Amino acid sequence: MAISHLAFLTPGNYAEDSPLQGLEDTLRLFELGEALGYQGAWVRQRHLERAVSSAATLLAAATQRTGRIALGTAVIQMGYENPFRLAEDLATVDVLSRGRLQVGLSAGAPPYGPLLGGRLFDGDAQAIDFSHARVERLRSNLRGDYFGDDDFFVESPAGRQRPRVQPHAAGLVERLWYGGGSLKSAQWAGAQGYHLLIGNLNRGEQTDDFFAAQRSQLELFHAHWSAPHAPRVALGRVVVPLDSADAASRARYRAWAALREVRTMAPQGERRTLFARDLVGTSDEILESLRQDPIVPRVQELRLELPYDFNVHEYAQILSDTAQYIAPELGWVPAAAGPTVDGYCVDRAAATSLPSLITDMA
Repeated sequence: MAISHLAFLTPGNYAEDSPLQGLEDTLRLFELGEALGYQGAWVRQRHLERAVSSAATLLAAATQRTGRIALGTAVIQMGYENPFRLAEDLATVDVLSRGRLQVGLSAGAPPYGPLLGGRLFDGDAQAIDFSHARVERLRSNLRGDYFGDDDFFVESPAGRQRPRVQPHAAGLVERLWYGGGSLKSAQWAGAQGYHLLIGNLNRGEQTDDFFAAQRSQLELFHAHWSAPHAPRVALGRVVVPLDSADAASRARYRAWAALREVRTMAPQGERRTLFARDLVGTSDEILESLRQDPIVPRVQELRLELPYDFNVHEYAQILSDTAQYIAPELGWVPAAAGPTVDGYCVDRAAATSLPSLITDMA
Protein backbone atom coordinates (compact mmCIF):
# COMPACT_ATOMS: atom_id res chain seq x y z
CA MET A 1 0.00 0.00 0.00
CA ALA A 2 1.31 3.44 -0.88
CA ILE A 3 -1.41 5.96 -0.07
CA SER A 4 0.32 9.33 0.06
CA HIS A 5 -2.71 11.59 -0.28
CA LEU A 6 -5.70 11.28 2.05
CA ALA A 7 -8.86 13.30 1.47
CA PHE A 8 -12.52 13.22 2.40
CA LEU A 9 -15.74 14.03 0.57
CA THR A 10 -18.62 15.48 2.56
CA PRO A 11 -22.23 15.89 1.41
CA GLY A 12 -22.65 19.11 3.38
CA ASN A 13 -26.18 18.22 4.47
CA TYR A 14 -28.21 20.42 6.78
CA ALA A 15 -31.62 20.51 8.44
CA GLU A 16 -34.39 22.20 6.49
CA ASP A 17 -34.80 24.88 9.16
CA SER A 18 -31.10 25.52 9.86
CA PRO A 19 -28.95 25.70 6.72
CA LEU A 20 -26.52 28.08 8.40
CA GLN A 21 -25.64 25.53 11.09
CA GLY A 22 -25.11 22.79 8.53
CA LEU A 23 -22.92 24.89 6.25
CA GLU A 24 -20.93 26.13 9.24
CA ASP A 25 -20.44 22.52 10.37
CA THR A 26 -19.08 21.67 6.91
CA LEU A 27 -16.55 24.50 7.13
CA ARG A 28 -15.52 23.35 10.61
CA LEU A 29 -15.06 19.86 9.19
CA PHE A 30 -12.63 21.32 6.65
CA GLU A 31 -10.72 22.94 9.51
CA LEU A 32 -10.62 19.64 11.37
CA GLY A 33 -9.39 17.77 8.28
CA GLU A 34 -6.55 20.24 7.89
CA ALA A 35 -5.61 19.92 11.56
CA LEU A 36 -5.57 16.12 11.26
CA GLY A 37 -3.18 16.30 8.32
CA TYR A 38 -5.56 15.40 5.50
CA GLN A 39 -4.31 16.55 2.12
CA GLY A 40 -7.74 17.22 0.61
CA ALA A 41 -11.30 18.20 1.54
CA TRP A 42 -14.01 17.82 -1.09
CA VAL A 43 -17.67 18.76 -1.11
CA ARG A 44 -20.48 17.34 -3.21
CA GLN A 45 -22.54 19.78 -5.25
CA ARG A 46 -26.22 18.81 -5.22
CA HIS A 47 -29.30 20.61 -6.51
CA LEU A 48 -32.81 20.81 -4.99
CA GLU A 49 -31.57 19.00 -1.88
CA ARG A 50 -30.62 20.02 1.66
CA ALA A 51 -27.00 20.16 0.59
CA VAL A 52 -24.38 22.38 -1.03
CA SER A 53 -25.93 23.78 -4.20
CA SER A 54 -22.98 26.07 -4.97
CA ALA A 55 -19.65 24.42 -4.28
CA ALA A 56 -17.72 27.47 -5.47
CA THR A 57 -19.45 29.70 -2.92
CA LEU A 58 -18.81 27.31 -0.03
CA LEU A 59 -15.19 26.78 -1.02
CA ALA A 60 -14.64 30.53 -1.26
CA ALA A 61 -15.54 30.62 2.44
CA ALA A 62 -13.28 27.63 3.09
CA THR A 63 -10.30 29.50 1.63
CA GLN A 64 -10.58 31.89 4.57
CA ARG A 65 -10.87 29.12 7.15
CA THR A 66 -7.96 26.94 6.00
CA GLY A 67 -4.45 27.54 4.73
CA ARG A 68 -2.99 24.29 3.40
CA ILE A 69 -5.56 21.63 2.55
CA ALA A 70 -6.65 21.20 -1.08
CA LEU A 71 -10.29 22.20 -1.66
CA GLY A 72 -12.30 20.12 -4.11
CA THR A 73 -15.69 19.93 -5.83
CA ALA A 74 -17.08 16.48 -6.67
CA VAL A 75 -18.75 16.88 -8.99
CA ILE A 76 -20.16 19.93 -10.74
CA GLN A 77 -22.75 18.80 -13.28
CA MET A 78 -22.07 21.06 -16.24
CA GLY A 79 -25.62 20.75 -17.54
CA TYR A 80 -26.69 23.21 -14.84
CA GLU A 81 -23.86 25.66 -15.49
CA ASN A 82 -22.84 28.49 -17.78
CA PRO A 83 -19.23 27.66 -18.76
CA PHE A 84 -18.17 31.32 -18.80
CA ARG A 85 -19.71 32.39 -15.49
CA LEU A 86 -18.58 29.22 -13.74
CA ALA A 87 -15.05 29.84 -14.98
CA GLU A 88 -15.08 33.28 -13.32
CA ASP A 89 -16.31 31.82 -10.03
CA LEU A 90 -13.80 28.97 -9.99
CA ALA A 91 -10.91 31.24 -10.92
CA THR A 92 -11.83 33.58 -8.07
CA VAL A 93 -11.87 30.72 -5.57
CA ASP A 94 -8.54 29.40 -6.83
CA VAL A 95 -6.88 32.79 -6.44
CA LEU A 96 -8.33 33.19 -2.93
CA SER A 97 -7.02 29.73 -2.02
CA ARG A 98 -3.60 30.46 -3.52
CA GLY A 99 -3.84 27.57 -5.96
CA ARG A 100 -5.50 24.90 -3.80
CA LEU A 101 -8.68 24.34 -5.81
CA GLN A 102 -9.44 20.93 -7.39
CA VAL A 103 -12.45 20.91 -9.74
CA GLY A 104 -14.43 17.73 -10.38
CA LEU A 105 -16.79 17.83 -13.38
CA SER A 106 -19.33 15.74 -15.23
CA ALA A 107 -21.20 16.07 -18.51
CA GLY A 108 -24.76 15.21 -19.50
CA ALA A 109 -28.22 16.77 -19.41
CA PRO A 110 -29.23 18.04 -15.96
CA PRO A 111 -31.37 15.39 -14.23
CA TYR A 112 -33.92 17.96 -13.05
CA GLY A 113 -33.95 19.90 -16.31
CA PRO A 114 -37.50 18.85 -17.29
CA LEU A 115 -38.77 19.86 -13.85
CA LEU A 116 -37.03 23.24 -13.87
CA GLY A 117 -37.88 24.15 -17.46
CA GLY A 118 -37.80 27.94 -17.87
CA ARG A 119 -36.33 28.38 -14.40
CA LEU A 120 -33.09 26.99 -15.83
CA PHE A 121 -33.26 27.19 -19.62
CA ASP A 122 -33.64 30.31 -21.76
CA GLY A 123 -34.87 28.31 -24.74
CA ASP A 124 -35.53 24.81 -26.02
CA ALA A 125 -33.46 22.40 -23.92
CA GLN A 126 -33.42 19.98 -26.85
CA ALA A 127 -31.19 22.43 -28.73
CA ILE A 128 -28.57 22.68 -25.94
CA ASP A 129 -25.34 20.70 -26.19
CA PHE A 130 -24.89 18.87 -22.87
CA SER A 131 -22.06 16.66 -24.13
CA HIS A 132 -18.39 16.66 -23.12
CA ALA A 133 -18.05 19.76 -25.29
CA ARG A 134 -19.62 21.75 -22.46
CA VAL A 135 -16.85 20.62 -20.10
CA GLU A 136 -14.27 21.60 -22.73
CA ARG A 137 -15.82 25.06 -22.99
CA LEU A 138 -15.21 25.57 -19.29
CA ARG A 139 -11.58 24.49 -19.61
CA SER A 140 -11.09 26.77 -22.61
CA ASN A 141 -12.34 29.73 -20.56
CA LEU A 142 -9.96 28.86 -17.73
CA ARG A 143 -6.86 28.72 -19.94
CA GLY A 144 -6.53 32.49 -19.89
CA ASP A 145 -6.63 32.95 -23.66
CA TYR A 146 -7.66 36.40 -24.83
CA PHE A 147 -11.02 36.87 -26.53
CA GLY A 148 -11.50 38.65 -29.83
CA ASP A 149 -8.94 39.96 -32.28
CA ASP A 150 -5.54 41.26 -31.23
CA ASP A 151 -6.77 44.82 -31.56
CA PHE A 152 -9.89 44.37 -29.39
CA PHE A 153 -9.71 45.93 -25.95
CA VAL A 154 -12.06 46.44 -23.01
CA GLU A 155 -12.24 50.04 -21.87
CA SER A 156 -12.96 50.64 -18.18
CA PRO A 157 -12.13 53.14 -15.42
CA ALA A 158 -9.34 50.72 -14.46
CA GLY A 159 -7.71 51.13 -17.84
CA ARG A 160 -7.52 49.51 -21.27
CA GLN A 161 -6.93 45.77 -21.42
CA ARG A 162 -7.33 42.69 -23.54
CA PRO A 163 -10.43 40.66 -22.53
CA ARG A 164 -10.20 37.24 -20.89
CA VAL A 165 -11.68 35.50 -17.85
CA GLN A 166 -10.68 37.46 -14.78
CA PRO A 167 -9.04 36.77 -12.48
CA HIS A 168 -6.69 34.47 -14.37
CA ALA A 169 -5.90 31.44 -12.20
CA ALA A 170 -2.64 30.08 -13.54
CA GLY A 171 -2.41 26.29 -13.25
CA LEU A 172 -6.10 25.64 -12.58
CA VAL A 173 -6.57 23.92 -15.95
CA GLU A 174 -4.14 21.24 -14.72
CA ARG A 175 -6.31 20.63 -11.66
CA LEU A 176 -9.51 19.64 -13.45
CA TRP A 177 -11.00 16.21 -12.74
CA TYR A 178 -13.69 14.14 -14.38
CA GLY A 179 -16.09 11.92 -12.48
CA GLY A 180 -15.63 8.41 -13.88
CA GLY A 181 -17.92 5.43 -13.58
CA SER A 182 -18.00 3.97 -17.08
CA LEU A 183 -15.51 2.84 -19.70
CA LYS A 184 -16.42 5.79 -21.93
CA SER A 185 -15.94 8.39 -19.19
CA ALA A 186 -12.61 6.93 -18.05
CA GLN A 187 -11.26 6.78 -21.59
CA TRP A 188 -12.43 10.29 -22.40
CA ALA A 189 -10.91 11.72 -19.22
CA GLY A 190 -7.53 10.19 -19.99
CA ALA A 191 -7.56 11.20 -23.65
CA GLN A 192 -8.45 14.79 -22.79
CA GLY A 193 -6.06 15.11 -19.85
CA TYR A 194 -8.53 15.34 -16.97
CA HIS A 195 -7.61 13.61 -13.72
CA LEU A 196 -9.96 10.80 -12.72
CA LEU A 197 -12.37 10.56 -9.80
CA ILE A 198 -13.61 7.02 -9.16
CA GLY A 199 -15.71 5.89 -6.22
CA ASN A 200 -17.96 3.25 -4.78
CA LEU A 201 -20.25 2.90 -7.79
CA ASN A 202 -19.75 2.28 -11.48
CA ARG A 203 -21.44 0.68 -14.47
CA GLY A 204 -21.21 -3.06 -15.01
CA GLU A 205 -20.72 -2.91 -18.76
CA GLN A 206 -18.77 -6.13 -19.27
CA THR A 207 -18.99 -7.80 -15.87
CA ASP A 208 -21.04 -8.13 -12.69
CA ASP A 209 -17.88 -7.78 -10.61
CA PHE A 210 -17.46 -4.27 -9.19
CA PHE A 211 -13.68 -4.44 -8.93
CA ALA A 212 -13.22 -5.93 -12.40
CA ALA A 213 -15.29 -3.10 -13.87
CA GLN A 214 -13.31 -0.45 -12.00
CA ARG A 215 -10.00 -2.05 -12.95
CA SER A 216 -10.95 -1.88 -16.64
CA GLN A 217 -11.85 1.78 -16.33
CA LEU A 218 -8.55 2.55 -14.62
CA GLU A 219 -6.56 0.74 -17.29
CA LEU A 220 -8.36 2.62 -20.06
CA PHE A 221 -7.71 5.94 -18.35
CA HIS A 222 -3.97 5.36 -18.10
CA ALA A 223 -3.71 3.86 -21.58
CA HIS A 224 -5.25 6.99 -23.14
CA TRP A 225 -3.62 9.67 -20.96
CA SER A 226 -2.40 12.43 -23.26
CA ALA A 227 -1.47 15.49 -21.19
CA PRO A 228 2.11 16.56 -20.40
CA HIS A 229 1.38 16.73 -16.66
CA ALA A 230 1.20 13.51 -14.63
CA PRO A 231 -2.18 11.77 -14.31
CA ARG A 232 -3.87 11.53 -10.92
CA VAL A 233 -6.55 9.13 -9.75
CA ALA A 234 -8.53 9.72 -6.56
CA LEU A 235 -10.26 6.59 -5.28
CA GLY A 236 -13.37 7.00 -3.17
CA ARG A 237 -14.45 4.44 -0.61
CA VAL A 238 -17.07 4.65 2.17
CA VAL A 239 -15.07 4.11 5.37
CA VAL A 240 -16.82 4.25 8.76
CA PRO A 241 -14.63 3.10 11.67
CA LEU A 242 -16.22 2.20 15.00
CA ASP A 243 -13.16 2.51 17.25
CA SER A 244 -13.97 5.65 19.24
CA ALA A 245 -17.68 5.87 18.39
CA ASP A 246 -20.16 5.77 21.26
CA ALA A 247 -22.74 2.99 21.51
CA ALA A 248 -25.49 5.00 19.82
CA SER A 249 -23.32 5.89 16.85
CA ARG A 250 -22.08 2.31 16.49
CA ALA A 251 -25.65 1.06 16.31
CA ARG A 252 -26.55 3.80 13.83
CA TYR A 253 -23.57 2.99 11.59
CA ARG A 254 -24.36 -0.72 11.47
CA ALA A 255 -28.06 -0.17 10.81
CA TRP A 256 -27.23 2.29 8.00
CA ALA A 257 -24.81 -0.17 6.37
CA ALA A 258 -27.30 -3.05 6.64
CA LEU A 259 -29.91 -1.10 4.69
CA ARG A 260 -27.42 -0.54 1.85
CA GLU A 261 -26.01 -4.06 1.70
CA VAL A 262 -28.63 -5.43 -0.70
CA ARG A 263 -27.59 -3.05 -3.49
CA THR A 264 -24.09 -4.56 -3.55
CA MET A 265 -25.34 -8.05 -4.41
CA ALA A 266 -26.23 -7.53 -8.08
CA PRO A 267 -26.29 -4.85 -10.80
CA GLN A 268 -28.99 -2.25 -10.17
CA GLY A 269 -31.34 -0.76 -12.78
CA GLU A 270 -31.14 -0.40 -16.54
CA ARG A 271 -27.65 1.11 -16.33
CA ARG A 272 -26.44 -1.96 -14.40
CA THR A 273 -24.94 0.11 -11.61
CA LEU A 274 -22.51 -1.79 -9.40
CA PHE A 275 -21.92 -0.73 -5.79
CA ALA A 276 -18.96 -1.47 -3.54
CA ARG A 277 -19.67 -2.62 0.00
CA ASP A 278 -19.53 0.08 2.68
CA LEU A 279 -16.61 -0.49 5.05
CA VAL A 280 -18.14 -0.26 8.51
CA GLY A 281 -16.30 -1.90 11.40
CA THR A 282 -13.26 -1.66 13.61
CA SER A 283 -10.11 -0.25 12.12
CA ASP A 284 -8.64 -3.77 11.90
CA GLU A 285 -11.69 -5.00 9.99
CA ILE A 286 -11.60 -2.04 7.62
CA LEU A 287 -7.87 -2.47 7.02
CA GLU A 288 -8.41 -6.11 6.12
CA SER A 289 -11.05 -5.08 3.55
CA LEU A 290 -8.83 -2.36 2.08
CA ARG A 291 -5.92 -4.79 1.77
CA GLN A 292 -8.17 -7.12 -0.21
CA ASP A 293 -9.42 -4.28 -2.44
CA PRO A 294 -7.55 -4.78 -5.76
CA ILE A 295 -7.87 -1.11 -6.73
CA VAL A 296 -6.23 0.40 -3.63
CA PRO A 297 -2.66 -0.72 -4.55
CA ARG A 298 -3.10 0.95 -7.96
CA VAL A 299 -3.64 4.46 -6.58
CA GLN A 300 -1.88 6.93 -4.32
CA GLU A 301 -4.92 9.03 -3.41
CA LEU A 302 -7.71 7.76 -1.16
CA ARG A 303 -10.88 9.78 -0.57
CA LEU A 304 -13.25 8.96 2.30
CA GLU A 305 -16.84 9.32 1.08
CA LEU A 306 -18.73 10.40 4.17
CA PRO A 307 -22.32 9.15 4.51
CA TYR A 308 -25.30 11.43 4.07
CA ASP A 309 -27.12 12.87 7.07
CA PHE A 310 -24.76 11.86 9.84
CA ASN A 311 -24.20 14.55 12.44
CA VAL A 312 -21.05 16.63 12.66
CA HIS A 313 -19.59 14.87 15.72
CA GLU A 314 -19.97 11.52 13.90
CA TYR A 315 -18.13 12.93 10.90
CA ALA A 316 -15.40 14.23 13.21
CA GLN A 317 -15.06 10.80 14.81
CA ILE A 318 -14.80 9.08 11.40
CA LEU A 319 -12.11 11.49 10.21
CA SER A 320 -10.17 11.25 13.45
CA ASP A 321 -10.25 7.44 13.69
CA THR A 322 -9.26 7.05 10.03
CA ALA A 323 -6.31 9.40 10.42
CA GLN A 324 -5.18 7.73 13.65
CA TYR A 325 -5.78 4.01 13.08
CA ILE A 326 -6.28 3.26 9.38
CA ALA A 327 -4.48 5.57 6.97
CA PRO A 328 -0.98 5.20 8.54
CA GLU A 329 -1.20 1.44 7.94
CA LEU A 330 -1.70 2.20 4.22
CA GLY A 331 1.51 4.21 4.01
CA TRP A 332 -0.02 7.63 4.66
CA VAL A 333 1.84 10.38 6.50
CA PRO A 334 -0.11 13.42 7.74
CA ALA A 335 0.63 16.69 5.98
CA ALA A 336 2.70 19.06 8.06
CA ALA A 337 1.35 22.46 9.01
CA GLY A 338 3.22 25.46 7.70
CA PRO A 339 3.91 27.43 4.53
CA THR A 340 2.80 25.79 1.30
CA VAL A 341 1.75 27.76 -1.76
CA ASP A 342 4.04 30.72 -2.46
CA GLY A 343 5.37 30.46 1.08
CA TYR A 344 2.02 31.54 2.50
CA CYS A 345 -0.14 29.68 4.97
CA VAL A 346 -2.74 30.98 7.37
CA ASP A 347 -3.00 27.69 9.25
CA ARG A 348 -5.94 28.52 11.48
CA ALA A 349 -6.83 24.88 12.08
CA ALA A 350 -3.33 23.88 13.13
CA ALA A 351 -3.22 26.87 15.45
CA THR A 352 -6.31 25.50 17.22
CA SER A 353 -5.86 22.71 19.72
CA LEU A 354 -6.88 19.54 17.92
CA PRO A 355 -8.46 17.89 20.97
CA SER A 356 -10.43 21.07 21.62
CA LEU A 357 -11.59 21.21 18.01
CA ILE A 358 -12.87 17.64 18.11
CA THR A 359 -14.53 18.22 21.48
CA ASP A 360 -16.20 21.40 20.23
CA MET A 361 -17.59 19.56 17.21
CA ALA A 362 -18.98 16.83 19.44
